[in-house]
Amino acid sequence: MPWSQPLTVLRLILLLMGSEFVRTGLLVSYLPIAAPSLGLSVTGVGLIFSAHYLADAVAKGPVGVLGERIGLGRILLLATLLGGALLTLLHHTANLPLLTLVSVAWGLCYAALWPGVMAAAQHFARPGMTARALAITSVASVPPIVLGLVGVGQLMQRAAPLGYPVLLGVQVAALALALSVAGLRLPRTDQLSPAPVRRPLRERWGKVATLLPAALAQTAAPALLATVFYPLLAQTGLHLSQLIFPVGLGVVVGLGALWAASRLADHTHPRAALTPGLLLLALTFFVGGLPDLGGHLLPFTLLGGAGYGCFIAGWNGLIGRTLPPEYRAAAWGTVMAVESAGTALGPLLGAFMWSRYGQAGVFWTGTALLLAVQAYYLWPGRAVTREREGA
Repeated sequence: MPWSQPLTVLRLILLLMGSEFVRTGLLVSYLPIAAPSLGLSVTGVGLIFSAHYLADAVAKGPVGVLGERIGLGRILLLATLLGGALLTLLHHTANLPLLTLVSVAWGLCYAALWPGVMAAAQHFARPGMTARALAITSVASVPPIVLGLVGVGQLMQRAAPLGYPVLLGVQVAALALALSVAGLRLPRTDQLSPAPVRRPLRERWGKVATLLPAALAQTAAPALLATVFYPLLAQTGLHLSQLIFPVGLGVVVGLGALWAASRLADHTHPRAALTPGLLLLALTFFVGGLPDLGGHLLPFTLLGGAGYGCFIAGWNGLIGRTLPPEYRAAAWGTVMAVESAGTALGPLLGAFMWSRYGQAGVFWTGTALLLAVQAYYLWPGRAVTREREGA
């Protein structure tokens, strides 16, 4: 285990996984299907969904600061309680203003979850294993998100009465985990050192600001495909079942690349993993823009898996070296808020490029974004990628 207190971090990761499963399953899969039986319109569902995710996105930085003041565990417990409250209220009232208000409150508190868990994973990381600790934490949420999206959706289509008990059961488990970490507080550097070095605000946050343009662009690139995925399948004549083997193989390659690149990032510098990751992803998007995507689907998924494995290791390692330890959760929240903005902008840009230039326009826009990020890290963002441990 790459953590000095693995039980604490594992409980936080399990809380993150359970919370993401419930949130995705509830807002993306369950609520749109169950809305008529709950007395909600499509507009109402959209309002509840958008209000929650918008609150989550804008509050990540401020709630990170609040978590450092009152304790991370308390906010995570409140977020879990509010998620359970929304899940319960949906079956007792169709009052849209009340449901939206609870959804917003849930989003505001939920904003502390990702930054807090990542900050804890970094804080408890063993010396020389920060990139591995952060990489494992960041990818742990992918399976429950996919399961919430696909699994709950399939469950609602085939056995709808089971959807609510499954979500409620996982939420109760998440509440038990939140109670177990309710007293968790992450000490700041000025609480750990008898004579802390007071650095100017500009110095503490200057390099964090240097990360933000890249954070925006490199999350916008994969999000380009969000709104054009199914039209792309229809255009290329591919079926979801045809993706199982190549995507599965890409995931296996990605996990292997993630572990190897994380070790490399820890032993040398995150840029040793970040640079090949960005270049492989740029090549992946270039291949995706070529005619006959079905004919080169396997190299596309293998390149993508290797690229994302390297990129995740390098990016998380770079963040870990850059963020000011005095305000780690708040800094994680700031970076993640900008990443959320990139994720929100990507689908709009992807839809525009699809309507104007088709498949090649979408994928080659992604190539351009990723190459621009790589160029940014060479200049003017070189101050971050050349930062040494402890500098």
